[in-house]
Order: sequence, then C-alpha cells, then structure tokens
Amino acid sequence: MTFQEQIQQGIPSVLPQPKPYETDINHAPKRKEILSAEEKKLAIRNALRYFDAKHHEVLAKEFRDELETYGRIYMYRLRPDYRMYARPISEYPGKSEQAKAIMLMIQNNLDYAVAQHPHELITYGGNGAVFQNWAQYLLTMKYLSEMTDEQTLVMYSGHPMGLFPSHKEAPRVVVTNGMVIPNYSKPDDWEKFNALGVSQYGQMTAGSYMYIGPQGIVHGTTITVLNGFRKIKKSPGGHLFVTSGLGGMSGAQPKAGNIAGCVTVCAEVNPKITHIRHSQGWINEIIENIDELVPRVKKALENKEVVSIAYLGNIVDVWERFDQENLHIDLGSDQTSLHNPWAGGYYPTGYTFDESNELMANDPEKFKAEVQKTLRRHAAAINKHTAKGTYFFDYGNAFLLEASRAGADVMAENGIDFKYPSYVQDIMGPMCFDYGFGPFRWVCTSGKPEDLQKTDEIASKILEEMSKTAPVEIQQQMQDNIQWIKGAQENKLVVGSQARILYADAEGRIRIAEAFNQAIAKGEIGYVVLGRDHHDVSGTDSPYRETSNIYDGSRFTADMAIHNVIGDSFRGATWVSIHNGGGVGWGEVINGGFGMVLDGSKEASRRLESMLFWDVNNGISRRSWARNDGAIFAIKRAMEVQPLLKVTLPNKVDESLLDF
Repeated sequence: MTFQEQIQQGIPSVLPQPKPYETDINHAPKRKEILSAEEKKLAIRNALRYFDAKHHEVLAKEFRDELETYGRIYMYRLRPDYRMYARPISEYPGKSEQAKAIMLMIQNNLDYAVAQHPHELITYGGNGAVFQNWAQYLLTMKYLSEMTDEQTLVMYSGHPMGLFPSHKEAPRVVVTNGMVIPNYSKPDDWEKFNALGVSQYGQMTAGSYMYIGPQGIVHGTTITVLNGFRKIKKSPGGHLFVTSGLGGMSGAQPKAGNIAGCVTVCAEVNPKITHIRHSQGWINEIIENIDELVPRVKKALENKEVVSIAYLGNIVDVWERFDQENLHIDLGSDQTSLHNPWAGGYYPTGYTFDESNELMANDPEKFKAEVQKTLRRHAAAINKHTAKGTYFFDYGNAFLLEASRAGADVMAENGIDFKYPSYVQDIMGPMCFDYGFGPFRWVCTSGKPEDLQKTDEIASKILEEMSKTAPVEIQQQMQDNIQWIKGAQENKLVVGSQARILYADAEGRIRIAEAFNQAIAKGEIGYVVLGRDHHDVSGTDSPYRETSNIYDGSRFTADMAIHNVIGDSFRGATWVSIHNGGGVGWGEVINGGFGMVLDGSKEASRRLESMLFWDVNNGISRRSWARNDGAIFAIKRAMEVQPLLKVTLPNKVDESLLDF
C-alpha cells in the first residue's frame, strides 16, 4: 500500500502483526499502578471499542499485557510502518488543503527527531501527548483525508469524535485536552483518566499539533537569558548559566545559551536523550564526571568561551559541588518537567536513571518521598548560591510550587509568595507580554528550505521597517527579534518541519502574515501555517507562569484563555484547541491555541487580520485591567490604530487612601 492508501485506510480491517518493542527508541517510563481490577477491565473495554468484535479476543489479552507492563494501552501493534515526519503538503491525500496542513503538523509532532517518546505518541514534557493510542491516530488521519471545507472534526483528548457539518468559515478541527471537572483535576486523577483512555495531557502545543521542536523554546529562552543578564547588568560573555533538563522543550536551553553568548551547564539524568541532543547539535559537550565538570567550567569562564555542557547526572550535584568550589553562577533556573513530578518529570538523587524508573513504577510512595527530599536539597543549594549573588528565577515548570509542597525553604517572609520570581514576573511579563510581544510561529508546508529562507527574509524586512518608527518602549524587543531572525539560518534551528518562530506584537504578526499571504498569491512560496506557543500574551491563564505578573487577584481565573479560543474560532482560525494542563501541571493552568493556514486568498487576508488582532489584544486588555503599565500603554496604542476597539481602562488609586 502507498502512504496515501495507508492514511485513507484508517484502522485496518486485518490486524497487522505485533511489533517488537524497540529498545533504541526513547520510551515513556512505566506509569504507576492506579486502576482497580474493575477499572482495568473498563480500560480494556474502552480500548476494544475501536475494533471489530472479531479482533477482541486477540486484542483483549494484548491490551491487558500493555496495561500491566506500561501502565497504559498504546496499541503498539497499530503503529504505522511508514516513516513519521512532516511531508510536503502535496503528498497528503484529501479534499481539503486545510486538512492536509493539519495532517502535516500532526506528523511533525510525532517525528522521531521531534517527539520525546514517539512510540507512546508523546511529544514533550514527559506526558504531552498528541493522541492516547495509535488507533486514535489512524482514525484521525483517515477523517482528515476525507474532510471537506464544510466539515469540522471534533477531538476529545486525542479521540476523534467525528466529522460534523459546518461551513467554510468554521475551524476545520476543534481540539480539547484534559477538560475534566475542576474537582477531579489532581495528578492522580490524570493518571486514572489517562489509564482508562478517556482523557489526556495535551501539554501546550503537543495535543494541538503546533510543536516545532526545540526551536520554539530556544527563542523564548534566548530572550529570557539575554534579558536576565541585562537585569543583573552583565553581558553574557564569560558568565555562567546553570539549569537542568534536556528532554523535549528544555533541550533548547543549551542552544539558547550559545546564541546569547554565555557558558551553559545543563544537567540531565537520561543518557539516551542527552546523547540525542548532542547528536542534534543542541549541546557542545557531554561530561559524566562532576570532578571533570568543575575544571572544564572554570576554564570556559576564564577563556570567555561560548559553550554548552551537558552534565549527565543530577542537577543537585552541580549546585552543591559548585557551592563547595565557590564557582559563581550568574543565572540559575530549572526546566525539568516538574508539572509531572511523580511520573518521570524529576528524578531523585542517589539512584541511577533505571533504578529511579523501577522505583517510580513499583513503589510510587517511596519515589515521591525521594523526589521531595531531593527538591529540599535542590532548593537549599540554590539558596546558598543566591546568598552569594546568583540571580535565580523559576522557569514556570512548577519548580518552586513543588519545592514548597515538599517543605523546601523557598517561601518569602510573608509566607505567601515565593522568595524567587517567576521569569514571567521579572522578565517576560513586563518586558514582552504586557506590550503584546509573544511567540508567533510559522511552518512552510512545501517542506522546502528555500521557502523558509524567503519567509525569514520577509519577516526580517518587515521588522526592520517597523523598528524605524516603533516607540522607545518596544525598541529593545524589536532589535532582539531582528537579530534573532537574521541569525536563524546560521544557528540551524530547524528540527522536523521547515518552521520559524519570533516574538512579535499584533501589528508585527499581522504585517508579516499578510506579506506571507501575498507571496503565496504570487507563487513565490507554498502555503504557510501560522500558529504560536500557548505560552503567549493571551492564550494561557497560568498563575505561576504566563499570568504570574497579574496582581489584581485574578491570576487564578481562566476567562482570558477561554475567550481567546472562542474568539479565534469565529474570527477565522483553521483549528483551535483548549487544554487543562501544560508546562506547570494538570489542574494548574488553562491553555488556548490555534493554527491558521495561509493559501494566498483574499479570504485568508481578511481572516488573519481579524484573528491575530484579537488573539493578542484580548490578553493585553486583561493585563491592562490588572493595572500593568506596559499593557495600558499597549492597549491605548491599539485603540488609536483600530477605532472599533474600545477597552475599559483602569483608574489608578492613590495608595495613601488605603492606609486605614
């Protein structure tokens, strides 16, 4: 069968032969035992409903074995034989070009070079899934190959509910992930619902088909590191950034450190992912012995090298040893998947990687106790460094949240706040999000590097034009992104699809997108998919990350993210998504996202202007109402540009009136 025929087949009527478990692939750890005997039967019953009854006898035992062995039913037997990657859009079967673009994006999320655990359909973050099982993948791709532009595919946590009649202006796909009742949104709830096959953790861009490999966070991390050094009034050269995590998104940290120009040490306990990142060029060196790491870092600092070093071991050892050696850390953070602390997101000291995975599966309570003990040591070591002048920030991965729950010394004197800021509070919020700057991204569906280069040139030209008249308040952002886009090709950031990201405000996003659409209309480039990380101005309500610099008491509300996805839906998005969880944990955040296909038409021009303007200014208006000065400036500027925009502005209060 051809690739197109396999896509159109969906779930095969004749079962393929079982596939061997490939040990050279980076696999998800076994999930802990969470289901009762009756619930295990329910999980198997749920999985079997994808198949004709004639297959149930064979598959029931197979799915039981998967559940016992891995803690989940992945349906490995159904994993396709074809190579998984983002093909040029012309190679996908279908009646809708928009649907073909979505198929391309789905396969990019599952590309072995992109996905963290590709055989378990997990893109990043340890549990950020595109689908729960391979039957869902096969059925979804079949639906997309049949879809017309007058249908909408409805996705329930990886499950394709089906194609429904709609219209050309409606989204082609509507995605929800993990949208459970709030009182059932604790980590163990996720474990149970996911094991039952009824809900999944979509992360931020995994379950919404918008992940573009580590490049997405390379840019955000580069901006964060640059602004972090500016905050402490140091240039990156000859100074040290220490962090941890090389899986999925956090693999971008060492590359970002190189682009910023500092010495980066990033610890990782997983040997396989460490060597993958090294082979991909995201890190320069791997050191496995702490006794070798110390002199190597000292030499790099003395020579002002721009180098990234992966320490294959626990990050706590690095913080503690550098303290003993009095080796000064200028910037410190953490990017382990602490939103998922009990299922492989963070590993305890004193155990090998394999020993930890065994403990996690077989004695989860002890594993949890060891993780919390390690978090206390981790925080104590950081405190010693910050007492010497290190600037430490929480990278929004729930490090401080989980450390506080473990009883670590991370609370401020008032007992309410953390003693260290979220990077959004200090850096990204006031410097970027309040002004409308966030991660605008695009994918060239032709798969041609020359198309990506042309879009880079278009974007660079537009940003340079805009910077000539941009107000002083946003000049630094403009210059950082001009520098970024000019260096994008030489930094070899593409992993998977021909994609790019930069930070832009509403005006920049609209102007760049319109220029792309015009280039498509002229035949200069192929179709382009627009999107963004949910980690943006208005897509995400996350009290410990994206909305951590909201101080009016509303940071625990999620109106903004919900309005964002509803507004994008009727303003022209090709697909929309809303997730519970992502980045900081299940139950801790609501994420809204979109994808938009540009085809060179006048309709696409109309849709992109309407939707992108809303997508950004929805968030600015909420930040303005919270009395954030940058956002007040930005929304006033937006109202001057668009007379139909009328936003309620806050009145400032004389604080002396509140001194009762």
